[in-house]
Amino acid sequence: MFHRKQLIGNWHRSEHFENENFSEYAQLFADGTFKFSFYTYNLDGSLIEEISELGDWGLVGDIHFTITKEEVESQQVFAADMEDEDNYQAYKIIRLDANEFSYQHLRSGESFTLSKVVPSANQN
Repeated sequence: MFHRKQLIGNWHRSEHFENENFSEYAQLFADGTFKFSFYTYNLDGSLIEEISELGDWGLVGDIHFTITKEEVESQQVFAADMEDEDNYQAYKIIRLDANEFSYQHLRSGESFTLSKVVPSANQN
């Protein structure tokens, strides 16, 4: 059994591809909102693209879902098209504990694993 409180916090994952690196930073807040930031980097570490999504999230049993309501690109906020089905996502949780969040997209079958980001001792 998974509990909503387990998801609250900051999570991170990175992937390395042939020509670029990708990183996701997910913030899940207690009020049911989220901010997901996606970063794409050249192999030399320079930033190619940064996109953020904001919206609502929830947990029902072992199903985690998100509803994207806004997107941020080049520091400009855009309202998401609420008629676009891609702004509604659902995932089956595979593993969720204090350090790891693994889940599988219900439609595509694609799996992801994020690690919990623990604030350093000198952060307030």
